[in-house]
Amino acid sequence: MSRFVQPVPPPVDPYAGDGLLRSWLERHLGPAGHAAAKGRLADLAADVAGPLRAAHADAEAHPPTLVRYDPWGARVDRVETSAGWQTQRAAAARHAVVALPYLPDARGTWGAAARVVQHALLHLYGPESATFSCPVAMADGAAALLSLPEVDSGVRDAWLPRLISTDPDVAITSGQWMTESQGGSDLGRSSTIGRPAVDGSWRLTGEKWFCSAADAAMAVALARPDGSGRGSRVLAPFLVPRYAVDSPLAHAMAPDAPAPGVTVHRLKDKLGTRALPTAEIGLHDAYALPLGDPAVPGLVRAMTLVVVTRVHNAAAAAGGMRRGLAYARAYADVRHVAGGALSSSPLHRATLGTLAVDAAGAFALAGHAFALLGRVEVGADPEAAAELRIVAPLAKLATGRLAVSSASEYVESFGGAGYVEDTGVPRLLRDAQVLPIWEGTTNVLSLDVLRALTREDAGAPLLARLAAAVDLARPLSPVLADTLAAAATQLGDTITSVTADPGSSTVLAGARGLALRLAYALTTALLVEHAAWGDEQAALAARLWARRWLRHEEIAEDAHHHLDLLC
Repeated sequence: MSRFVQPVPPPVDPYAGDGLLRSWLERHLGPAGHAAAKGRLADLAADVAGPLRAAHADAEAHPPTLVRYDPWGARVDRVETSAGWQTQRAAAARHAVVALPYLPDARGTWGAAARVVQHALLHLYGPESATFSCPVAMADGAAALLSLPEVDSGVRDAWLPRLISTDPDVAITSGQWMTESQGGSDLGRSSTIGRPAVDGSWRLTGEKWFCSAADAAMAVALARPDGSGRGSRVLAPFLVPRYAVDSPLAHAMAPDAPAPGVTVHRLKDKLGTRALPTAEIGLHDAYALPLGDPAVPGLVRAMTLVVVTRVHNAAAAAGGMRRGLAYARAYADVRHVAGGALSSSPLHRATLGTLAVDAAGAFALAGHAFALLGRVEVGADPEAAAELRIVAPLAKLATGRLAVSSASEYVESFGGAGYVEDTGVPRLLRDAQVLPIWEGTTNVLSLDVLRALTREDAGAPLLARLAAAVDLARPLSPVLADTLAAAATQLGDTITSVTADPGSSTVLAGARGLALRLAYALTTALLVEHAAWGDEQAALAARLWARRWLRHEEIAEDAHHHLDLLC
């Protein structure tokens, strides 16, 4: 008897097969704007389904290594990465995954919605990029920071064009050196010190504990200007060249040698994101360029970068959820159980349909954050800025948690094969687990949401959006409208209560629950907005999302019956 081998077809084309993505672009860009983006998106989707999928597998199979010394004993601290990683690097530049929202022709075509197109690119590129989406996010954040008017024009002109180049031979990425072992997310405990040099540059000394994209050409590091005092507000962002070729302190050194004063202690052995080089890095009088005036408290400037990387984190979560769903659906269509295709099982269809509802909600939440970011950057829209203040942490924390629970279900949907490393399926769960951690854990972001509500009245624009969505939902479904209205009323009352006594133990202990309820209600509103525009899938997803996350009802039967519309 011949040995059975399970056929595993590839998932559907990530652009052509994603109806929600395409209708979202049609609504936000208009028919002409979407038409202008289709070629770019189709080209990237074709690359993802071909060479980038292979590059992703190669980079995962050949994780980075650190070579500390050359054959003659010289310290070189060289991070060696795979051919697949380099292919991902080139593709990110060629497809303008970082550059697009900064390119004059893109802004001329799409205006503020260039960020919407970028989100679509990330949605396609990220899930099978071997987590090159991480240096992409940090490069984008660094570019946004360098674009601020308070940054010296000489520094901007030297580095920004490289970050946003679409030429793979020119383009660079950036690291983000903030975390220190004694503080973690508590930046107020940062001990890295910056001291001015006579030439206008600075010298940094300290230890950074979690430095992703350790192979990048530069990093944005936080340091405490000497004599500035304690706390986090006085920290200032600095640009640190990673290699000798970009450091004026390097003399008679190989261009790819580490910049003087930069030491790579070791690479991290992580649960996931294994293709991504993450290091512990020491700084000793390392050359650095201030990004803004270090005499002016700089944490607010640094948050320009953090907001960008948080919305990228949301995009990575939503994109991974959609791609995992596509793989699980493709497998279910060919896997036979109990005499029929797994995809015909009502129970399995209900499982996949529920996951599709979560994926639709995550996509809308991430997409909304990018749309707001574009309006802030291009139009200096104060209403968008006020809403983004709370949407960025909400989108990041909610999608990060959804990504982990969804990834666990995707692994389970493959049965034993989902637990075998060489199928590639376990990576979905290993890589998803970082998403609630990077750029602030769920609790850290929940406290940030609480600060935004109580210090900046950030609840007002969110509650206004919920109220408007209630009116939009009424013609679609009175039950949906009533559900959202009840949630909005409850949230309004809660915000009033927490604002009255924001430091109470009751308020602090409930911050996570409040943040998640805000995110779930906002997601309902966003799906309603898209449904009111005329999208049938969004209308169904809005009803089921509200039942699942606002009313806490079982949606299995409807998820089973409507699976083909949901995904």
